[in-house]
Amino acid sequence: MFKMTISTRKQEHIDITLKKNVQYKKTTGFEKIIFVHNALPEIDFNEINLETNFLGKKLHAPIVIEAMTGGYYEGGKINLALAEIAEKTGIAFGLGSGRAMIEELSLTETYKMRKVAPTIPIIANIGACQLKKYPFEKIKKLVSEVDADAIAVHLNPLQEILQIEGDKDFSRIVNAIKIICKNLSVPVIVKETGAGIGSETAKILKEVGVKYIDISGAGGTSWSAIEYERGARIPGFADWGIPTVVCILANKGILPLIASGGVRSGIDIAKAIALGAEVAGAAYPFLHAYAKGKLEEKIILWKNQLKVSMFLVGAKNISSLKKAKVFIPNEIEEFASII
Repeated sequence: MFKMTISTRKQEHIDITLKKNVQYKKTTGFEKIIFVHNALPEIDFNEINLETNFLGKKLHAPIVIEAMTGGYYEGGKINLALAEIAEKTGIAFGLGSGRAMIEELSLTETYKMRKVAPTIPIIANIGACQLKKYPFEKIKKLVSEVDADAIAVHLNPLQEILQIEGDKDFSRIVNAIKIICKNLSVPVIVKETGAGIGSETAKILKEVGVKYIDISGAGGTSWSAIEYERGARIPGFADWGIPTVVCILANKGILPLIASGGVRSGIDIAKAIALGAEVAGAAYPFLHAYAKGKLEEKIILWKNQLKVSMFLVGAKNISSLKKAKVFIPNEIEEFASII
């Protein structure tokens, strides 16, 4: 029964993402952000440095392959391929939810990536609802088994409420997060799964010890649209959520930010960092590139786009990029001010 309820569901999620149009109709807002072009950058393109520090390790570029899968054979195969290229290109890698691994030890190997990714940051993952159900020792073991540099607790109330087999009880989540923040030896990241995180939520998470927010705003893959493909019965929520750019602006300065949710190019990454993020992540573009055998090419392209963007604003490193001038429309700033 376990494999039919979790492993099969994980495989369905990947299959739907690859075969169906499950993207938001609303946009991230990145297309409305305009860099102020610098016609006299006064820097050598060949000396531009994309390196940055993340989770105590050096990245060759501020990019994260976001959590996607694990918990079934093909998921483990995908993880190995993604992690191997992440190591080769010097970017961070996020594992999918470790729930399957906790509940079925035979699936642990589908999450163990250090054999192909010994040096990069690896982020373990667990759902908020599962977090409050498992003893702390199981969460600790999850982190230890995959040799993770951090654990991401994912908040997905939209997906869960629509999912036929979803968890409808989101009470006592804050206390569960507080417990692992206090007792784990690695940083705790809290991430959404595509509907975004507002500043009031971020402030609560900071108070209980969370170290990073992965905002995962609206504008990319819609998990509610995925659940509609799986038979969710309450219509109307495929486009629900806070756009990614709004989330970045609203949360800037509260906690270090990972910008995700509809990031689709190195130009988007440059904009995210200029707006206030430390690094930026994506899942959908990398999954599709993997399926086409072009994952490394995709990452190299994004690095080049990021580097050209930095050249055109006169930023020779990531610290300089954070100071780049951008135009932000009033409606986006107003939206950010109320969340």
